[in-house]
Amino acid sequence: MTTSEMGSLNRGRDETEQSDRLPITALLALALAGFVTILTEALPAGLLPQIGAGLEVSESLAGQLVTVYAIGSLLAAIPLMAATQGVRRRPLLLAAIIGFAIANTITTLSTSYLLTIAARFLAGVAAGLLWALLAGYAARMVPEHLKGRAIAIAMVGTPLALSMGVPAGTFLGTLVGWRACFGIMSLLALILIVWVRLKVPDFAGQSTGKRLSLSQVFMLPGIRSVLFVVLAFVLAHNILYTYIAPFLANANLAERTDLVLLVFGIAALVGIWVIGILIDRHLRVLTLASTALFGLAALVLGLAGDDPVAVYGAVGAWGLAFGGSATLFQTALAKAAGEAADIGQSMLVTAWNLAIAGGGMIGGLLLDRFGTVSFSPALLVLLIATLLVVLAARRHGFPSS
Repeated sequence: MTTSEMGSLNRGRDETEQSDRLPITALLALALAGFVTILTEALPAGLLPQIGAGLEVSESLAGQLVTVYAIGSLLAAIPLMAATQGVRRRPLLLAAIIGFAIANTITTLSTSYLLTIAARFLAGVAAGLLWALLAGYAARMVPEHLKGRAIAIAMVGTPLALSMGVPAGTFLGTLVGWRACFGIMSLLALILIVWVRLKVPDFAGQSTGKRLSLSQVFMLPGIRSVLFVVLAFVLAHNILYTYIAPFLANANLAERTDLVLLVFGIAALVGIWVIGILIDRHLRVLTLASTALFGLAALVLGLAGDDPVAVYGAVGAWGLAFGGSATLFQTALAKAAGEAADIGQSMLVTAWNLAIAGGGMIGGLLLDRFGTVSFSPALLVLLIATLLVVLAARRHGFPSS
């Protein structure tokens, strides 16, 4: 072999190695953005008595800080992404993070309930924009065969926030006050702004000729299948997650709700780790397995919901199934949407928030009319429908590797 041939071979190896390297620093910045988003959304739920006292309102009114945040995300995601298709991606990402910094700073300093509600709505709008950007942004940083793994890293902030951030924030809020918690969130957002500006690459928006309307994106092959799966799977999750405390009362575990949710959170972290390793080769199989595992957990909770050991085991399986679900669904939608990934992700954000709201409403109706025994059958109906749609979406949506 000649010297020039050796040089070409070495260059080829170097290029292959570089193509297999993930931009970890940039992806972790996206993960922190997701962490800040989830923590900003969920933190008030653990601090309602303190927030109510601080703003001189009832706990039920304080609880609307969570509701108005979800409304902001629900209303903003699709219109904002449709209106900003041509805008460069990094300035758009920075605008969303700046929105969190402003909203959390106002929440920290405000003594007015109405002003705080307005700040929370702004935070929800920022969340709708950010969630629509994250998966597509992560996917654009890497070659095709690493897209799933990149999205998994970018999404790791979500289970971290739910399993560790919210309990830690609640504990910290009882020690130093709820305003200090939101002040820390503002500081995190400021750090994140600098991090994104220095380490996250910028990408161009879509040119006019390549932009698709909402209806065109919705009609792309696979999009509707993925959106249905998101809606049904997340609805099943939120029916149980929202009303986990009354459900656990049947097994005399109501006072151990925090420990049960810790088991869920740890299992969810394991789930997202497993998904991150395997997703680029086994997206379809992993989606089917996650749905089936969640269904098995729901069945066990229905048949042995009064047995603490069975409950802990089923909750662990549920967490394992749910942990990587956001990564699975966002990766599937990014692949189905192609160049219109950001618009597709905004639809996913909307479907996800509809499922959150629907879980609260449907779960409440089931609880009031039939009790917690009705949860398992409802979950099984939703998960069987999810499984059938994934099975049918063999060519588009959840294709075989």
